[in-house]
Formats: sequence, structure tokens, C-alpha cells
Amino acid sequence: MTEPTKILLDEDEIPTHWYNVIADLPEPPPPVLHPGTHEPVGPDDLAPLFPMDLIMQEVSGDRFIEIPEEVREVYRIWRPSPLYRAHRLEKALGTPAKIYYKYEGVSPAGSHKPNTAVPQAFYNAKAGVKRLTTETGAGQWGSALSFACAQFGLQCEVWQVAASFQQKPYRRSMIEAWGATIHSSPSELTEAGRAILAQDPDSPGSLGIAISEAVEAAVQDEDTKYALGSVLNHVLLHQTVIGEEALKQFAKVDATPDVIVGCTGGGSNFAGLFFPFLREKLAGKMDPRIVAVEPSACPSLTKGEYRYDFGDTAGMTPLVKMHTLGHDFVPEPIHAGGLRYHGMAPLISHMYELGLFEATAINQTECFDQAVRFARSEGIIPAPEPTHAIAQTVREAMACKESGEEKVILTALCGHGHFDMAAYDAYFRGELTDFEYPEEKVREAMARVPVIAG
Repeated sequence: MTEPTKILLDEDEIPTHWYNVIADLPEPPPPVLHPGTHEPVGPDDLAPLFPMDLIMQEVSGDRFIEIPEEVREVYRIWRPSPLYRAHRLEKALGTPAKIYYKYEGVSPAGSHKPNTAVPQAFYNAKAGVKRLTTETGAGQWGSALSFACAQFGLQCEVWQVAASFQQKPYRRSMIEAWGATIHSSPSELTEAGRAILAQDPDSPGSLGIAISEAVEAAVQDEDTKYALGSVLNHVLLHQTVIGEEALKQFAKVDATPDVIVGCTGGGSNFAGLFFPFLREKLAGKMDPRIVAVEPSACPSLTKGEYRYDFGDTAGMTPLVKMHTLGHDFVPEPIHAGGLRYHGMAPLISHMYELGLFEATAINQTECFDQAVRFARSEGIIPAPEPTHAIAQTVREAMACKESGEEKVILTALCGHGHFDMAAYDAYFRGELTDFEYPEEKVREAMARVPVIAG
């Protein structure tokens, strides 16, 4: 009997707890430092930005953290998400590999981002916060937070990287449909934005700049907090519902992945998929090879340096130890807008240093080649971000074809590409170009990164 194409869970199988991988790591991650004193931050230092519930999750060492029922109730709109066996892609490739993808494009926002947007909005509303500010690249995080704020009666203000603001007008409309306000970043609304525009009136923007603007707006109003869509520990924590569900789904078909592949920008989608599987690996229950895939144009893991840096361009955020291209990094306007951040999540960076997974970088034309192949076989048009994971998945499957090995490959299709058709249009017209971020640019940027021991 052929294995089912779609592996589903019942609504009552939505995870009841998020998984905190820190509890199982052989070494704890380095501390977050105050941007002024360079001393480890405490909960009070983070209070201007986040409600205390999220701060305590950020610093928690508990293995499991209970998901509030109010959050699970919103999750039920789209969770559990399906796990697909890619029979048609396997046939198109002629590979003996078994390919699975966990599809997060079924959420209202069309990506994995509501997995953390919903709890962030819930905890802020619980704390009496009236408004959330945030940044967004491609618009997936901005739309997710707009949706989540609408569920809990919060105002939402979004600064979107200018290149994506111009490329993706319907993401803007989506954000406004959920009641949020959106600005192109850099903007004239903040000191950080005005400073960038004074230097470059045509700046394409960056996630670091947009973060600076959102943080500045948040700290100036006591009724406002800031929400981040990736990078921080509590964000990665919330995304583990992806991997927890996938574990249950693999159990239904009596399979175990040999290879796990995820795209990485800030790291939340990748973390959400592989953290629960890593728990099982560390416990000796399975032994998958784990691969992070990033754009060649923004290669923080594969070319960035592992050191303390600011999370934003203006230097307003705490200092975190991460693989970084430099906080003033301004990326090429590649179409994977969600993967254009200058740094990798500190927790992901720490785990990379521990050798718990490997990383590679791929150019966007190869990614779109395989995205089209995927769409024509599986039917789903991927967002530009997960095309990187798809391209690596195809590489892995073709290696199986050459070796004759029947490996099980798992990847995360973290969002659909329905709002990214301009990128596909550029691809079909031959207008996509590849860009390898030069190592000398990284060296130049490191001269402007704070020098901190440890």
C-alpha cells in the first residue's frame, strides 16, 4: 500500500507545551549583554521592550513551557499543520529517497510566523499593553503580528524594509486588512530612519534599520512594547510546535528522518522544525543529519563571524553573541526578504559552534529552479525563503539517486508564495541575478562591531 500523501493529526493533538532546547544542550549559550555597560542583562533591562512573561521565557532553563489555552484556541484555526509525503517530486527526480515537508502555509498569514505572533500578542494583552511595534522584511512577520493583534485587541505598527515594501504591495494590503499601520523603512518617523535617509535617500533598507525604528517607537510610549519575529529564544521556543507535530506525524507512518533541512534567516523556522528532533537525537533515539540553508547573498552562518553584535543598525538593542555580517549590513535586494537579516539567532549560532548541525549557502537562481520544479510536481508555490530548503532537499535526493540509498528527508515549507509572484515573474523573465556576499565586506563590517571579550 502506498504511504498517504497527507499525514494529519486531530485538533486535540496540537502540542500542549513548547520545547526549550536549552535544557538539553551540553553547554549553556552566552549571556545577552547591556549595550551600554556590556554586562549581562537582567529581566528589568528588557522590561521596556517585552512583557515579563516573555522575558521569563527568554531566560528560562525549563525543558517544557505550557502553552496557554487562549493561545491553543487561536492555533486551532490552522493547527495541526499537515505533513506531506512528496510522492510526485520523488518521481520527477527519479530518486529512491522519501521526501517529506511540513507545510506551514496553511496559517491565516500563509507562513509559520503566527506560531509566535499569537503568543506574543496574548502575553502583551495580558500585561495591559495597548500597542505593538515591529519590523518586517518580506511581510510575513508583519502580517502575522497584525493578524495576532487583531485576535487580542491590540494596535499594531509595522516598519517594512523598503525593498520589500516596494516589491510586495499586497503584503501591505494584507497587513492593513488586519487593522495595522505600515511604514516603509527607513522612514522620516524616527531618528534612526531620518539618519539613514540623510546618508542615502534611496536606501533599500534592512531588517536592522527597521528594527531600530520599531524599537525607538516602542520605548517612547509606556503603553507600547516591541515584538520580534525571529532571533530571540522565546521566538524560537514558540515555533517548536512545528517539530513536535512532525514527530507525532512520523510516528503515524513508522518513519524517522535521516536528513532534516531548513532555510535560515533569523533562525525561527529552522529551529521550530529541528529542535524537537534534536532532543530525540541527543537522547539516542534517532540520528538525523541536520542542514541549515541560507542565501549566498546573506550568509551569516557560512561567512559571518561569531561575536557579540547589536541586533539592530542603530545599536539600540542588547548585544548578543551570534554569527553576524555586521549590524550595519545592507543586503542586496534578493527576493527572499525574510532571509536578509545580518545575524543568526544566538541560540542557533551557539548550537552551530557546538557542531550540532551543518550549514550551506545557495544562490537564488538555483532556488527558484527547484521551486518551479516543486510547484509543477507538488502543486504548492513556495515562498522565496523555503526555496533554499527545497534546493538543498533536491541536492540530498539526487545524492541518494547516485548512491542508491533510500534516505528519509524532512524539510519545512514554511510559507506559500502567493504574495511573491513578482519574484517568480522576474525569474521567468531571466532577471534574477546571483550574488555571492564577499568576505572582504564582512571584514570591513567587523571593524564597526563592538570588541567584547568572550
